[in-house]
This record gives sequence, C-alpha cells and structure tokens, in this order.
Amino acid sequence: MSIALTLSGPSRLSAAATTTASDASSGGPFAWLQELMGQVPELAQPVILVLAGAIPFFEGEGSAALGVLSGVNPVVAALAAIVGNVLCVAAVVWLGSWVRSGVVDRRRRREAGGAPAGGSGAVAGAPGAGAVSDGGGGSEVSSSSGAGGAEVSGATRVVSRDELLETKPEKKGTQRLKRWLVKFGVPGASLLAPLALPTMFTAATLVGTGVSKGWVMLWQVIAIVLWTTAVTVVATGVLRVVGG
Repeated sequence: MSIALTLSGPSRLSAAATTTASDASSGGPFAWLQELMGQVPELAQPVILVLAGAIPFFEGEGSAALGVLSGVNPVVAALAAIVGNVLCVAAVVWLGSWVRSGVVDRRRRREAGGAPAGGSGAVAGAPGAGAVSDGGGGSEVSSSSGAGGAEVSGATRVVSRDELLETKPEKKGTQRLKRWLVKFGVPGASLLAPLALPTMFTAATLVGTGVSKGWVMLWQVIAIVLWTTAVTVVATGVLRVVGG
C-alpha cells in the first residue's frame, strides 16, 4: 500500500505539471500579456494604447505592437497608437514653433535697437565712451581714452545665449537627421527619421531649423501612419506564427 502511494504521488505531480504547461503554451509566449490586457475593460484598452503611443521611444510602433500581442484587434491597436503618437507630435510642433517665434522676435528686436548712434554705444569694460559705426565691412568701436585712441576690431562682440547653445555638440541621431534633411528634404527626412530619432525629437528638430509647422505635421503624420502600419502587420504575423 505504501509503495503504491509512493509511486502515485510523483505521477500525479507530473500529470499536473504537464497540464499546466500545456495550458500555458496554448496561448503562446504572449498568453500572460493577453491575460493582463483581458483584465482591462474593452473600451479602456484603446485608451491605454493612445497613452502608450504618446510616450517617447515607445510611440506608435511600440504601442501598436503591444496592442496586437496583447490580443487587441490589429486595426483598433494601429488606430489608437497613431492617434496617441500624432497628438504628442502635434503638441511638440506647436510648442517648438511658439518657442522659436519668440526667440526670432527677440533677436530681431535686439538687432533693431542694439546699435544706437552716439556715445551710448560703449562696450562694458572699455575705458571712456566709444562710438559705434555700423559700416559694410564690420563694426568698429573706438575709444577716446589715451593720446592716440585705440581701436577695437569688430571681432569683439557679445555672443547671445542662442549662439552658445548652437555650439554644443549634437547627438549622432540629430546629425544624421540633419544630413537626411539636406539630402532628401523634409519628406525623406521624416520617413527615415524613426531610424535615428523618436518622432517627437524629429518634429522638434525640424521646427527648430525653420521648417513651417504645417509642413512638419503633414510629413510626420505620413511617417507615423506608415511605420505604425508596418509594425502592426509584422506583429500580427509574429502572433499568428508563435501563437499557433
């Protein structure tokens, strides 16, 4: 009797383990993700994907893949991911255009009122009052101190904060995007940009270079739709193959 019990114990355990393994493998490696998404109300699932599409470095492609692999209808997953990505890019484009307009206006006002005539154009740190002449060959600042007077070449000037920011080394992704922008224009750069930068950073870079926000938005939307659709198709194929 004791021998029978000893033999039946491991056999029951092995049978239970086999049943559990078969249940886990029936849904494929993404069964846990599908179970997790299944706990969310069906109407709330697209909202989650919209929010995921607005996350940098995850964006529409990652959101669409997440939706498909978690069991959401591929069309619904793609549309929700596109909406979230486009909304975030639109906010970045609008904010970047507003910031750039403010910087350009401030620079124009500075250039318009930054060269007053007479002795009021003295340079800080220079002795005496200097006279500023805005000629075609560059500006010269002359000082009245000393017997003969000294001349300071036009190379001495105030460097704005914007110019200091421009001198910072750019990341490789930004450099690659700008090369594509010069070579292929806004359409080509927008379509290739996901290979180098997230769409949010791409939109900010394009607006910062002076491209109109309407043109940036048009090609960013096209790029988001194409890339998200491609990833959705690939994720759907992977789910069918792996999930059986």
